[in-house]
Amino acid sequence: MDESDANGEAGGRIELGSASAAPGTLDRGRLPVAELPTGGAERLPVVVANGAETGPTLWLTGGVHGDEATGVAVVQDAVAAFGDCLADLAGAVVAVPAVSPAGLRRNARETYYADEDPNRHFPDADAESARPPKLQERIDARLYAAITGEVPDDAGESADDSREFAVETVGTNAAADALIDCHTAGVGSEPFAIRDRVLYGDRRSESEAAALSEDLGRLVDAFGLPVVREYPAAEYVEESLQRSTAGAVLNEAGIPAFTAELGAHSVVDDALLDAGVAGAFGVAVELGLLDSVDVPESVSEPGVGVDPAPVEFPVRRFRGPTTDDSGLVRHRVAAGDAFAEGDVLASVVDAAGAERATLRADSDGYVLGRCEGLAVYEGDPIGSLAVRDDGDLVVPRDADEE
Repeated sequence: MDESDANGEAGGRIELGSASAAPGTLDRGRLPVAELPTGGAERLPVVVANGAETGPTLWLTGGVHGDEATGVAVVQDAVAAFGDCLADLAGAVVAVPAVSPAGLRRNARETYYADEDPNRHFPDADAESARPPKLQERIDARLYAAITGEVPDDAGESADDSREFAVETVGTNAAADALIDCHTAGVGSEPFAIRDRVLYGDRRSESEAAALSEDLGRLVDAFGLPVVREYPAAEYVEESLQRSTAGAVLNEAGIPAFTAELGAHSVVDDALLDAGVAGAFGVAVELGLLDSVDVPESVSEPGVGVDPAPVEFPVRRFRGPTTDDSGLVRHRVAAGDAFAEGDVLASVVDAAGAERATLRADSDGYVLGRCEGLAVYEGDPIGSLAVRDDGDLVVPRDADEE
């Protein structure tokens, strides 16, 4: 009996870029996603930890914004820890620790390809444009192809080299059954996991969306961080969050995916590093990749070192409140503080210290983080909040379908 007959397609080997891992092994490599003007290729680091037994595939991604150091470290350390328990792993973990090497090289949120968010260009069949896709869109489409195992229609069809890259990035046996995208939220921010709303319409029926949302909820809860729901559907689409890494994998491909926000950017937070690794193992156990008794002793319980949410009701992300007066912001609450509707959150003063405005909460909730910097202009939000949310988790993509 040959290897393929014994263990399934290609002997159970998982290949992505130059990484190739047989069952029970771990391999590291590089995934080419673009040609560089000076020669060579932009390549994403990839790690494949292929368990001794077959099972689901969990993807871990980090560093889609180049200054999100803790997210990168979580993915690196988590996949290394999975590599220590391959004999007990029923399935695989595929990791891309640095999704944006061009941002990482300059320790910046954006890349030097374009001065815009690189996490808003993943495929969306409803996105219309008269122009050919730019480089970041092509890179994101190629990574999306690797995650889903499907070559998207807009993966650079106009050039032979783009088609070649798109086909190469699909991989073998590497498609995801779930994905965790590791980020950082901002200076002084509380850690939390974002649960996106699942959209229905042309992509899937309402009942299919409900089943997908239920699967997603189990995984988000297993990660162990306080859960914050994403923006309502209209704002979600307006902000192009359905074209983020997790948003596209969830709402375009129909694969459970969520974002973990792990504190501040630019430096690794060791406490949140431990929490992120523990969360990845919590999700792996929930997926059935690993039995809880086989989690390495070096890995803590999910939620380690993280305070629970200070409120008991469901919350969603909210950027605000916004100021109608320019000046200097003086915060009256800190990250992690709960507040009630009407409470003072901040004051805006002029440069001499005279008060110009008082900003109050429009809803009950708690503070995720303050805005960075002292100066604010008209229309600027003063912080990132988790506010009470009574909305549905399964919603139509288009408001007129409600």
